[in-house]
Amino acid sequence: MIRARPVPVPLRILTAALFMAVATEAAAADPVNALEARAMTALAAVQARADARLAPFATDGCSGGLSAGWAVLAGRLPAFERTLGGRPPWEACCVVHDLAYWRGPARDGVARRLEADRGLQACVADTGRARAAELARRLDVPPEQVRVAFELAAEVMYAAVRLGGGPCTPFPWRWGYGWPECTPGLDRPRDGGDGP
Repeated sequence: MIRARPVPVPLRILTAALFMAVATEAAAADPVNALEARAMTALAAVQARADARLAPFATDGCSGGLSAGWAVLAGRLPAFERTLGGRPPWEACCVVHDLAYWRGPARDGVARRLEADRGLQACVADTGRARAAELARRLDVPPEQVRVAFELAAEVMYAAVRLGGGPCTPFPWRWGYGWPECTPGLDRPRDGGDGP
């Protein structure tokens, strides 16, 4: 099932501010790992609750509006759709990545999330290499240009998921999005189970 659910801006701002305030002390030594480790601890608490249930898997394809935007372009520009298709050529990579994020295990979560994100990056770049000759003919460009474009897309997508995909955020594409929401530093997680 593909669906998207917007997150209200005030909720994003409030959660980001709370996340930063709670994690300030831990962030002094190693900001990225300390913040993520603290959030994984909060996610682990949610996953350990007797009443916590993993919601059914749902995906929006490539999150952040990528699949949705691609579909809009394809719907409005027939030449775009004929040349590149109605969905991103790497969308299957995103669905595999979403599956890892949906389940989002907190145990070894920092390493598992990094592995999933690197897998997404590699899959997108591999898709470019596999389809380079075909897309080069369609676009009338050298195959190397297609490969470079896919590698750039892979790097941008990797950076985006590393920045915005951590656990216990209000974003529907967060690590562990199939579980009820959590907030680092607060004892009572909110009910949720919403995902892309």
